Amino acid sequence: MIRSGITDLRLHGGHAPYWLLIRMKKLSSAILKIIHEEFGSEEILKRLANPLWFQALSCVTGMDWNSSGTTTVLCGVLKSILDTEYGVLEAGGKGKRSLQTLEDLNKISKKFEFSEDYLNKLKYISKIIAKVDNSVIQDGYNLYIHTFFVNKEGNWTIVQQGLNPDNRMSRRYHWYSNNVTDFIDEPEEEILSQIKHQDVLDLTYRQNEEIRQTTLDLIKERPKKTLNLFNSIQLRSELGQTTLSTYFEEGSMLPKFKYYYKLIPRRVKWKVLKNLYEFQPRTYEEFVATKGVGPGMIRGLSFVSSVIFDKEIKFRDPVKYALAFGGKDGEPYPIDRKEMDNSIKYLESVISDLKLNKKVKLSALKGLKKFSSHFLSK
Repeated sequence: MIRSGITDLRLHGGHAPYWLLIRMKKLSSAILKIIHEEFGSEEILKRLANPLWFQALSCVTGMDWNSSGTTTVLCGVLKSILDTEYGVLEAGGKGKRSLQTLEDLNKISKKFEFSEDYLNKLKYISKIIAKVDNSVIQDGYNLYIHTFFVNKEGNWTIVQQGLNPDNRMSRRYHWYSNNVTDFIDEPEEEILSQIKHQDVLDLTYRQNEEIRQTTLDLIKERPKKTLNLFNSIQLRSELGQTTLSTYFEEGSMLPKFKYYYKLIPRRVKWKVLKNLYEFQPRTYEEFVATKGVGPGMIRGLSFVSSVIFDKEIKFRDPVKYALAFGGKDGEPYPIDRKEMDNSIKYLESVISDLKLNKKVKLSALKGLKKFSSHFLSK
């Protein structure tokens, strides 16, 4: 599985005006129709999975380049125009609409005549990807948008967005079913972000593989024992001790590494842990996919596993590219200029083929130029 990107955007409220929605629908429909006619529905999925192209499309159709509405409005527009004519349909949406993803997939399955088994597979993909970006990666952005684009061949793109109320920023996540490999173990990704946070618990990080494994080992223990260990860690942290070994063993042994106890959740659903003990998940993905397993459970068991088994948690914010602050010297992040150039040239060629009047074309190109000026001139 390829997670194709993450983007940070300013959190903007309000609604897009009617005149803008009409324009966005008209332009988006024309652009996607040409792409479908020339390259097929798979190309639409591929493009929507590219965060730079997605951003450029939003700007071409009239949105600000750094607004959270880029995701909300564009996904809403696409859902209203996509039909079987394009070979791509969209499920889910913002807020309560995201909760209708599975119901929408039922309708899409009937239109595309998917088997019951494949429909169930798509539903599982929707759930596990939402859990990965909301719980396995704990970056402080809570998901409130989940959109699932699928074509008649059963391939898909997922676009999600989370918000951070503290810094009033939103972050967008892109997944693409190009090469199915693994949902958990460091999916190949291109991540764009304005902010890189400290102490982000990213359990998809390959260097945390031992933490994932020791968590599974811990689940095999009786829940009461794990509860006692959890309470012991909280007590030891209050006393200024960093590992249980400094409590059980005498001497002047120094800890190998520092633990961030402030990140340990106050509560863990111990009833869910009991269910996990009875279920005995074979893989970390099975653990994550279990009903009731959320950010608190994952974080709590990770820290207990780290201390008990003496394994260091590696913290990182999985960011590779900066959307707004990248510089020509690569600081603080590099911009993928080649990918940006390709996205812009691709959209320019599509716009030139639009069967719309010259004024509309010029307006679209102006939006694209405005978008590119924020990046390629850095």
